[in-house]
Amino acid sequence: MKQDPMPKEEPKYKPKIVAAIPCFNEERCIGSVVVKAKKFVNSVVVIDDGSTDDTAEIAAGAGAMVHQHGQNRGYGAAIRSALEKGRQLGADVLVILDGDGQHDPRDIPKLVKPLLDGEADVVIGSRFLGGVNRPPFFRRQGQRIITAFTNLGSGQKVTDSQSGFRAYSAKALRELNLSESGMSVGSEMQFAIGKSGLKVTEVPVDVSYTGRAKRSPIGHGASVLSRVLVLFSLRQPMLLFGVPGLALLVGGLVLGARVLSVYGATKELAVGNALETILLCLAGLLALFAALMLQAMKELMRGEIAQQAKEVKGYSSSSELGTENHQHPVEPA
Repeated sequence: MKQDPMPKEEPKYKPKIVAAIPCFNEERCIGSVVVKAKKFVNSVVVIDDGSTDDTAEIAAGAGAMVHQHGQNRGYGAAIRSALEKGRQLGADVLVILDGDGQHDPRDIPKLVKPLLDGEADVVIGSRFLGGVNRPPFFRRQGQRIITAFTNLGSGQKVTDSQSGFRAYSAKALRELNLSESGMSVGSEMQFAIGKSGLKVTEVPVDVSYTGRAKRSPIGHGASVLSRVLVLFSLRQPMLLFGVPGLALLVGGLVLGARVLSVYGATKELAVGNALETILLCLAGLLALFAALMLQAMKELMRGEIAQQAKEVKGYSSSSELGTENHQHPVEPA
């Protein structure tokens, strides 16, 4: 008797993993970062944010596709372009890492695994979860302060809100719409994750800090923190201004009642307490007014952010260079 042939197993679907590397004037490191990253992903895209050196040519020569900005638009703009390239390429997983050699591409599988297992939509490579190499002390403290404010405003609790080493699922790529152009995009990302209801998790990663920082840690930290406070005020105006304003107003009214009580009993006006009452009530009313105005602005911004997202998707004038296996000449954006 002839035996029925064994049914052929259908080939398992292999997820498409894309690495995106935003960079600006990183000709010294970008080639090695691309080569190392290619070992763990299907393709590599370098987002060249208006570099004036040979970053684009070196990245293309190393086998990356290169998306160029005609001018330096900022780290946040580069992240937005990276997310858009992930959507255009149909990535199941998009990994974003820095082009200065700070992140180790060998950690990519560690970030990708929770996404492929369905445990998260966004994975953050945290520098504060047991990694051997951590940021310098003062930088570490500054990042913790920024993370604390970001956690409070976004309602999401993470240990490293400013990490540039992240992985995103296809669902996250569809849901996330960003508008920040500067370094505060990491905090904005956390606000957007909370708003979209995406699942986020963290994995420990090591970082390499060699050479001098490109930016002053104090100036950089102050700039990011100021933007985080702006994001906080725009996303949670009732919490940041409304609650304190109400507390000030109630305190002023209570103190005012005491002033009236004393005046009724002694016929003497407690001038100091009366002035405090006026100041507390005015401060409370101003804070409540600011909260209501910002809440109205928040509703208006929803439409503006959606429009900006459309503009980013329509930004296709930048040149694309290279493929995984071929090198192409650099073309101007």
